[in-house]
Amino acid sequence: MQNVAKYKYFFAVFDFVLYLGTVAIMVVISPPNCLGVNKFLGLSSVSSLWLLVSLMPAFYFIFYFNNLYKLNKVLNRSAHTIDVIKSLMYFLPIVVLFNYFVLHLSVSCLIFSGIFYTIIFLLLFYLFRIELLKRFYLLLKKNGFKRNVLIVGNGGSGELLAAKLDFENSFGINVVGFIDDKIDVGEEIIGGKKVLGKISEISSIVDNEKINEIIIADDTSEYDELLNTVDICKNTKAHVKFTSNLFDIIPQKVFTERYAEIPIVNVSPTSNNLLMLKIKSIIDRIASFLGLLILSPFLTIISVLVKLSSPGPVFYQQERIGKDGKSFMFYKFRTMKMIENDNDTERKEMMINFMKGVENNGSNKKVTNPKRITKIGKFLRKTSLDELPQLLNVLKGEMSLVGPRPCLPYEYENLENWQKRRFAVLPGCTGMWQVTGRSQVTFQDSVVLDLYYINNLSPWLDLQLIIKTVPVMLLGKGGD
Repeated sequence: MQNVAKYKYFFAVFDFVLYLGTVAIMVVISPPNCLGVNKFLGLSSVSSLWLLVSLMPAFYFIFYFNNLYKLNKVLNRSAHTIDVIKSLMYFLPIVVLFNYFVLHLSVSCLIFSGIFYTIIFLLLFYLFRIELLKRFYLLLKKNGFKRNVLIVGNGGSGELLAAKLDFENSFGINVVGFIDDKIDVGEEIIGGKKVLGKISEISSIVDNEKINEIIIADDTSEYDELLNTVDICKNTKAHVKFTSNLFDIIPQKVFTERYAEIPIVNVSPTSNNLLMLKIKSIIDRIASFLGLLILSPFLTIISVLVKLSSPGPVFYQQERIGKDGKSFMFYKFRTMKMIENDNDTERKEMMINFMKGVENNGSNKKVTNPKRITKIGKFLRKTSLDELPQLLNVLKGEMSLVGPRPCLPYEYENLENWQKRRFAVLPGCTGMWQVTGRSQVTFQDSVVLDLYYINNLSPWLDLQLIIKTVPVMLLGKGGD
C-alpha cells in the first residue's frame, strides 16, 4: 500500500478513534436495553459496543463515497461540513436497521437511538472531524505530512502549478524541481526551482532527492506520449499524479483532488493489482449467479415482451473484443428489428466517424440507428435493461460487473494505440463513462474515463459505480 499518502492513513485512524468514542458514549449513556446492557440477548455494554464497531466498513465506505479522504475536501470547511452531515445521514438508517435486526431493540429504543445518534454524532464529528482534524493536519504538514514533489514538464501548467504551490500552499508540498527533456539540466524555471534531469533519469532522481510524489503537468504532448510518461513515472517509488488539458473530462465528471484549485488526477494503483483482480473475479461470479437467480422472473417477462415486439430471437448475440484484444460472444436483449443482411454499413461508417471525433449530422455523440429500434427496445436501451443478459458473460468469466465497455472487431481495428489500453482488464457491464456520461460524452472522453478507472481500480470504486448505476438506469439518464 505504498501508494497511499500518509495523511489518508491518519484520517482513517482519526475516524476510527472518533467513531469508537462516539459509539462508546452512546452505549454507556443510553437507558437499559437501548444500546447498553441488553438482557434479552444477554449482551454487556462492551459486547454491544463491539457489535456496533462492526459497522465500520459501511461507515468508511460512505465517507469514501463522499470524498471525505481527499485533502482539498478536508481543508474546505463548508464542503467538509456538508458532506460529513450527508454521510452521517446516510449512515443513520444502517445503525437503526442494525439495532432492530441484530440487537432487537424496541421501537421506543430505536426512536431514542436515532435521535441520540443524530445529536451526538453531528456534534462530535463537527468539533473533531471538521474543526480539529484540519488543524492537526496543518500543524503536521511541515513535518510528518511534508511531501517532496517533482514536476514533470515546464509548460504553462507546470509553471502555474509550481507558482501556486509556492504562494498558496496549505498542503505541505515542497516542490523540489522539474524534469524536462527539452531544457538543459540546472536551468531555473521559476522561483529558484531548476531542471534536475531528463525523464530517463527519473528513478535515480526520485531516490536521490527523496521524492514522495511526481506530478506530470503537461499541456503540449499527445495522448500516447503523455501515457508513456505516466508508465515511466509509475515504475518509481513515488506517487504519480498528473494535470493535463487532454484529460479535462475527468475533473468534469469525477471529484478529484485539487492543489491550489488545480485539478490533480491520481494514476498510482492503491493496492496489489493481481490480488485485487482475483478478488474482483470471485465477487463477479458470485454476484452474477445470484443476480440471474433473483432476476429470473423479471428476465422472463422482458423475454416475452421482446419476442412479441417483432419477429426474431429474444437475445442478440454479437462478437465483441475484450481483455487483451480477445474476442467473445456478447449477449443482450434484442432491441432492433431484424434485417436480412445484418451488415449496417451506414452505422459502421457513422461509428468510425464518432470514434475519430467527426460529426455525424451535426453531432459527435454516441451513434444509434433509430429507424430499427423497436418500441420495447427503446425503453430497454433507455434504462440499460437490454444489457442484463451480460450477467451470463460475467458468469463465464468473459466480462466483469464493472469495467470498460467491450467493442466490435471493426471498432478495435480503428482504435489508436493509446485507446487500446482500455483492454488491459476485463470489459464491464457498467463503468465510469456509463455512470458519468453514457451517450452524452464523446468517444475519446469515454476512453479517458475508462483509463481513469483502470488506474484507480479498487473494490471501493467498483461498489461506488454499481450504486450509481441504479439511479442512472431508473431515470434513463443519458441513454440512447
